[in-house]
Amino acid sequence: MNGGIDTATPRTGTGRLVLVLGGLSAVSPFAVDMYAPGFPQIVSSFGTTTAAVQFSLTSCLVGFAAGQLVLGPVSDTLGRRRLLLAGAALFAIFSVVCALAPNLAVFDLARLCQGVAGGAGIVLGRAVISDLFTGAGAARRLTALSVIGSTAPVLAPVLGGAVVGLGSWRLVFAVLAVTGMLLLAGVGYWVPESLPAHRRLPGGSRRAAAAMGRLLRRRALVGHLLVAGCGIGALFAYISGSPFVFQDGYGLSPAVYSLVFATNAAGTVVAGALFARLAGRVRLNTLLTIGVLVMAFATGTLVLLLLAGVSTVPTTWICLFGATFGFGIVLPASTTIILAIGGDAPGAASGLIGGAQFLIGAAAAPLPGAAGATTALSTAVAVLGFALVAAVALFVLARPGEGNGEPETA
Repeated sequence: MNGGIDTATPRTGTGRLVLVLGGLSAVSPFAVDMYAPGFPQIVSSFGTTTAAVQFSLTSCLVGFAAGQLVLGPVSDTLGRRRLLLAGAALFAIFSVVCALAPNLAVFDLARLCQGVAGGAGIVLGRAVISDLFTGAGAARRLTALSVIGSTAPVLAPVLGGAVVGLGSWRLVFAVLAVTGMLLLAGVGYWVPESLPAHRRLPGGSRRAAAAMGRLLRRRALVGHLLVAGCGIGALFAYISGSPFVFQDGYGLSPAVYSLVFATNAAGTVVAGALFARLAGRVRLNTLLTIGVLVMAFATGTLVLLLLAGVSTVPTTWICLFGATFGFGIVLPASTTIILAIGGDAPGAASGLIGGAQFLIGAAAAPLPGAAGATTALSTAVAVLGFALVAAVALFVLARPGEGNGEPETA
């Protein structure tokens, strides 16, 4: 394409491009988790139950999964830019609907649609990077998006707690609507069409589905998809359960609860920064293995402590910090490996990443409260379950010793 913002290489420089794509990667996790501190308010506002409010989280996650599974491979045939613009605009619109929802049914439906629209930013952001950059340049920028994506779900409740403290939970969705409009402007000015017509896959949706099916026949890719998905599952089980564990179970105020999340968010940021520093020196599969084992050890320790009757804020906090630290390594490592294995169809590979993560996350969100009250033990067991499944998928299917997805320079 010619001129303006539709050129194959952004004229504004890669810094602004990555900034916008990072915002698109972050806004969807923020939409998922930012309202978590307002869960008790929403229960009262709609006169419903804890499990019903947690289901609204599931609705959004199902939307994210569906949006990425569809839009990722479709973008390989239609291009990225138009879908990004439509996704940002619809995200803002459905955020407004959430803010104004008169009842839980409307709220759940709006959350589902918000998720579908928000999925565009995540899946297409990764695809744009894969279109425009290769080798070490692509790895660095994908790592940046992965770090943003892994820290956003943990930072979101911290900012959400501050917003809820200023007023109603509905204010969270007003903030998300404004953010969606800003990202729409950012895409319009700074994100080019990264997939020119001659590089698009012909055949429309049929060819897109075939590309996804081809990728799913690769054992190593499926294994890493399960690792990434179970990592997200563990994170969302923690996020959906923690407001009730720390506020209702341990009696912390929303402000102190936000401090707990801030500390764990710092752990995720440090883990992401550590991964970025080590990625060029240590095998990606080795880093991924370390991240999975840290998650499993931390949550396994917490379950044992709780079963032994040791249920305190410090012990629960420390163990969950370990889990989020491990997740901060798992997500960028698994994402980079999957996109390398599926490099012949980056949109489809990116869609599979998002689909696996958010489908499993959708199943995980209500689990801490599935048996009734959400407790520290029910939350820890849910998180541990996903960490253990991730470990099995890693060693049985992904097989880190084979070195799948390692960059050529490694």
